[in-house]
Amino acid sequence: MDKNQQGIEFLQEGKWEEALKLFTEQIEEEPNDPAAYINFGHVLAEMGDYVRAVKFYEKAVEVNPAAGAAHYALGSFYFSQEQFEEAAKSFEKATRNGMDEADAFFMLGMSFVQLEQTVMALPFLMRAVELNEEDIEARFQFALALAKTEQYAEATSQLETVIEQDPDHADAYYNLGVLFAGHHENAEQAYECFDRALEIQPDHMLAGYGKKLLEKAE
Repeated sequence: MDKNQQGIEFLQEGKWEEALKLFTEQIEEEPNDPAAYINFGHVLAEMGDYVRAVKFYEKAVEVNPAAGAAHYALGSFYFSQEQFEEAAKSFEKATRNGMDEADAFFMLGMSFVQLEQTVMALPFLMRAVELNEEDIEARFQFALALAKTEQYAEATSQLETVIEQDPDHADAYYNLGVLFAGHHENAEQAYECFDRALEIQPDHMLAGYGKKLLEKAE
């Protein structure tokens, strides 16, 4: 087992000092290995030392600008700090540098969602779903983006798939209810969706509100 892997195990066990020691040794032995800098950054982030953590993520990018994982790690850090514009830039670089994975596209899409740039988010959320059709959260967020860009039929289809994958997804039922009520003009279906959302999550305020609006309209 190499020092990076051993260090990751220490990190997962909360043994931060032991992890830092191994990552330090790895950096000294392989100064151009971005993984050791990424992992060192992870430990510092876990310890709450964000100022130093970002420096190690940036160093990982510096030693190997073509390492998609380094850009992804930096993007994840920026996202956690709600620096969504910087996060989007890093995730985009991760995908351009060979990180053709669902998580990278999902996080890139979610960065644009947070920036309220839904049109920009759409293709990346769609790609995330294409790469991992079992990712319920990615599909749900893709459906919301479709609805926000007035692609109601496709949004409805995606939400129905979410419910097939997770029959207890209250938010999917709520949003499906909104689509049936507001865009498909099917009050009966909307009512059923709001009811199901409340059955799953009795304190779902939005579903409760949607149901009351339908009742008033009758």
